[in-house]
Amino acid sequence: MVLKVKVGLCGLGDRLSYVAKVMNDLIPNFELVCFSDPSTVKYEYMQSHGISMKQYDELSEMLNCEELDLLMIGSPNHLHLEHIRIGLEHGIKIFTEKPVVISEVETFNLLDLIKEYNAVDNILVGMVLRYSLLYKDLKASIESGQLGDISSIEASEHIAPEHGAFFMRDWRRNPEFSGGFMLEKCCHDLDIYQGAIDSRASKVVSFGGRRTFIEKNKVLASNPIYSERKSRWEGNDEVFTDEGKLVDHQTALIEYENGVSLSFHTNLNVPDEYRRFSAFGSLGMAEGDFVRNFYKVHDTQSSEAIVDKTYQHDVSISKHYGAEEQMAADWIAYFDEGKPLPVSILDALEAGLTAIKLDESREQGKVLDLTSLWQRFDSYQLR
Repeated sequence: MVLKVKVGLCGLGDRLSYVAKVMNDLIPNFELVCFSDPSTVKYEYMQSHGISMKQYDELSEMLNCEELDLLMIGSPNHLHLEHIRIGLEHGIKIFTEKPVVISEVETFNLLDLIKEYNAVDNILVGMVLRYSLLYKDLKASIESGQLGDISSIEASEHIAPEHGAFFMRDWRRNPEFSGGFMLEKCCHDLDIYQGAIDSRASKVVSFGGRRTFIEKNKVLASNPIYSERKSRWEGNDEVFTDEGKLVDHQTALIEYENGVSLSFHTNLNVPDEYRRFSAFGSLGMAEGDFVRNFYKVHDTQSSEAIVDKTYQHDVSISKHYGAEEQMAADWIAYFDEGKPLPVSILDALEAGLTAIKLDESREQGKVLDLTSLWQRFDSYQLR
């Protein structure tokens, strides 16, 4: 039986309302008490699932009035830093959705706060793919030596048209709010591959732009697939426009500090979406797909499949391939027994900085060396 955890929410949007509901359903004594958000749109969703909470317009007012064990932050990305700061000032444990912050400046501002409040172990993060069984199996294959020495990884996240069009209409289309697509959406992927090989990016280069969701293709907007997902705050109805700042395709190359290389591709208009990887080692090759729910390992010398797994999850619960259920189970062990979680705030900030630098490379058209960036990061001595 998990210890009773009284929870307040900050920014009751689509993602946080869903995550909070899953945790409420799967974790005993996980009590959703209140939320701070001037809008009540998603509160109606919570009420429809039998969850009642007290509403506040401002986070500070909520934390001054309520005694909480956990603050869950799901506000738009550009507000995370301020909301984390308020939570730290009130001495409360925090969960923040990804990406944690939207810029290099904000990253180091948050590191200042983490050091000031000694908060490394008091900030949980929504890098949910670290909790997935597929990631855990990949990590186990690498750590057991099953793959030998990893040399390179090929990976991708390909997104269906209705999802891509949602990004073009939602507040996330504005990098000033979201930090950009690579950070907003693909920080998950960057996190799990750096986590799997236990190394950070040393050099990055990236290419990409906007070639599908442009004015030239506006005739496509008549297809209802491009308006299937509804946007809310700061949303609009324009999908195909030359004024948009968000990329709709991007290719990234990363060389890690341990010598492993990664090629990563994303596209927002893919009719048969997938999110897959192949990791190549001296003894074996691992491949998996989060969308198609499989994991395989082949022996390099014999070409025989030595691992061949498929995964089942309840699609009515999980939007991330069963990872939310695993996150709930890991949270129970964390709250009850103090067991460590598979991802830390520092992991999330490192993945975020990698995404930020990839976009900087794309914009500047050059390879970036991250050596001095990590020297500054490590100077905080938080690990």
